[in-house]
Amino acid sequence: MTTEQISDAELAGQPAAYWTGVAYEALIAYIRARQVEKGYTQPQFWLLRNLSVNDISPDGGGMTVPELQEAMTLYIRPEDDLAAEAEVLVGRGWLTRDTEDRLWLTEEGERARVDFSRNAPAIRAVLHEGIDDADYVTALKVLRRLIHNAGGTAA
Repeated sequence: MTTEQISDAELAGQPAAYWTGVAYEALIAYIRARQVEKGYTQPQFWLLRNLSVNDISPDGGGMTVPELQEAMTLYIRPEDDLAAEAEVLVGRGWLTRDTEDRLWLTEEGERARVDFSRNAPAIRAVLHEGIDDADYVTALKVLRRLIHNAGGTAA
């Protein structure tokens, strides 16, 4: 059954946890498929971002895989193998490893991160098709309130 076939009254009684779970899985699958089409994985992109002083890293310092795993705790998926993904990036010359097993972003890796970042607007455009910004903001406000009501925290 699609949401177009459910009345507003029926939707009001639907469990938010079900719909947020379905939405999460669909969105992640779509984003990851588009990234693979462009030649990289979402965990690879996160590794580059977390090591870039021009993105998430506060100082551009190197990090070990366990440190990166900890930094990505909120969004890494159980099936993501950061050690294997890092090895791919080392093989591409986008990361290097020092004698203390810290990974460092190379100039080539930074260029790749910037290039991959350019894919995000097209992905967002497809996902937001038919949704105006006001409706999107309302949906996020509702989700944030649900999180608050459940005792969670939303950044």
